[in-house]
Amino acid sequence: MGDKEARIGLKLVLGLFVYSLTSVIVLAALGFWWAAHEFQKPGTLKEPAALIVPSGTGFNGIAELLLYHGIIEDTTDFFVFRAMGRLTGQATRLKAGEYEIPAHASMKDIMTQLLEGKTVQRRFTIREGLTSYEIVQHLKTLEGLSGEIATIPPEGALLPNTYDYQLNEPRGDILKRLEEEMITELTVVCGVEAQIRGFDDLLTLDCPGVSAPLKTVGDVLTLASIVEKETGVNEERRRVAGVFINRLKKGIPLQTDPTVIYALTKGQHKNDGKGPLGRRLLKKDLQIDSPYNTYKYAGLPPSPIANPGKASIEAVLNPEEHDYIYFVADGTGGHVFAKTLKEHNANVVRWRKIRRQKQ
Repeated sequence: MGDKEARIGLKLVLGLFVYSLTSVIVLAALGFWWAAHEFQKPGTLKEPAALIVPSGTGFNGIAELLLYHGIIEDTTDFFVFRAMGRLTGQATRLKAGEYEIPAHASMKDIMTQLLEGKTVQRRFTIREGLTSYEIVQHLKTLEGLSGEIATIPPEGALLPNTYDYQLNEPRGDILKRLEEEMITELTVVCGVEAQIRGFDDLLTLDCPGVSAPLKTVGDVLTLASIVEKETGVNEERRRVAGVFINRLKKGIPLQTDPTVIYALTKGQHKNDGKGPLGRRLLKKDLQIDSPYNTYKYAGLPPSPIANPGKASIEAVLNPEEHDYIYFVADGTGGHVFAKTLKEHNANVVRWRKIRRQKQ
């Protein structure tokens, strides 16, 4: 074969190669365009669908879950989802969790949702002033949690707040988180620098800067729990704290009804709309022989009577300075304060008149 024929043959081979390569590129481009179009077009899901991606699930497993639950329509979508996940580099970055996939979500929308970890937001709120028993009862009825609660935490160990949680999160883990939040709060506001072994250990440590005669973290938390039960008016907390500080300084019994109620109930309050006792506190109740009866025994009770919130803790650490010794309800949800017993008795008469008019 001469040079001319060889050159012609080479050109034919190169031409076929270029043609084949071009065809492959064109087909690949068309395939990518089609896959991208399929990836972005609205899905066939008619209603929002729940999707739970367990921790540790791989990308192929996620695609299989989408197909199994009908979130992606068929095996073609299954392969498109997998291909685009790898081509975009997102396949290894999808997050586990509980998701609600919107109706008509495209495969791109679904990928983005899993990439950003936009899971279902499950939340619960622990109201300030609940006892540990009441918090445990609430968690027992909370939908989406798992496991049982073996023991009720110490009173005052759980920080009231709004918390996020995951589907099937153990109730015991939730309680541990609430306790850790309370430990952190007390450690910060009291400036505790010592190593903490746990909640009980923290209560015995000094709280620098606290108003005398309070001394320890436990003192702060105990008085904060009383303030929490006495007033739900945020503007009053520091003033109420100041009243109790004044009484402690003078050696006057605190004489606060919530401590007597705690002595009677041990925190297992009734929830029938008639108050924690299921009835009004009676005069004979004030005679109960309990260290929590602050009518009978001066000083602080031996431990908190509820779980106070941050505002009440901070109120005890920064009480209002005044000469008030007494306070009583004013009929509007707040209280009226007095410096003398005579003033207080007059306020009590007015309160009893208001209460009779409301009956």
